[in-house]
Amino acid sequence: MTSPISVIWNFDWKSSFSPSSHCSLLSCVICVTSYLITCKESSVCGKIMELLGQNKIDHHQRQVAILSQDSFYRVLTPDQKAKALKGQFNFDHPDAFDNELIVKTLWDILEGQTVQIPVYDFVTHSRKEEAVTVYPADVVLFEGILMFYSQEIRDLFQMKLFVDTDADTRLSRRVLRDISERGRDLEQVLTQYITFVKPAFEEFCLPTKKCADVIIPRGADNLVAINLIVQHIQDILNGGLTKRLNGSLNGYGTPRKRQVSESSSRPH
Repeated sequence: MTSPISVIWNFDWKSSFSPSSHCSLLSCVICVTSYLITCKESSVCGKIMELLGQNKIDHHQRQVAILSQDSFYRVLTPDQKAKALKGQFNFDHPDAFDNELIVKTLWDILEGQTVQIPVYDFVTHSRKEEAVTVYPADVVLFEGILMFYSQEIRDLFQMKLFVDTDADTRLSRRVLRDISERGRDLEQVLTQYITFVKPAFEEFCLPTKKCADVIIPRGADNLVAINLIVQHIQDILNGGLTKRLNGSLNGYGTPRKRQVSESSSRPH
């Protein structure tokens, strides 16, 4: 489906910004928003990682890392889990995500820390006991369906990409995934799509398209757009960004200093 992609890059901002107004940021985060269901290898982020040659590198040594908003679903109450098991819980609503944990994780990444990412079980609708370790990287791709919805989260991304695909493609790929990977039948998938997924896309995701810096039609099939993004990231990895940031931000702002608590405004 359509999905936002975010990019976060590791860079010592102290050389360019006053420590009194900006913390020392050590990573660059690029956000990718997408409702397009794909396997990791064929997603926009997966294609970017492939073209950058990062998939062949050990996790400890990678310059680019990927995170997914899917890892940050909230822990459900017993009543919510009972609804989820019946296909009656809306996982496409902004409140379904643990935004507080997302914000904390993003700030830890920006400050160059190793982070522990939850693992979500979509069959039992619960977090697993284990977590995935993500090591400091120069660039972090953050992928999810509602990454632009919260301004507090949105403002932490140095680049925002919106993957735009047609409704038929989004639905067909969701059907294939939910039946093959999550053990659901066709009727349940279609009911959930009509009841929750499509309305949530139109109400919460689509309005955030205007927040994107780059819109990518046709998803991972759009190699022209993906190659341009790859070239930009390669420039960051090669240090080209440092020169530009000495005098300007090349169109991108920096996150404000981390606050204990901030209100977030919605894009509509």
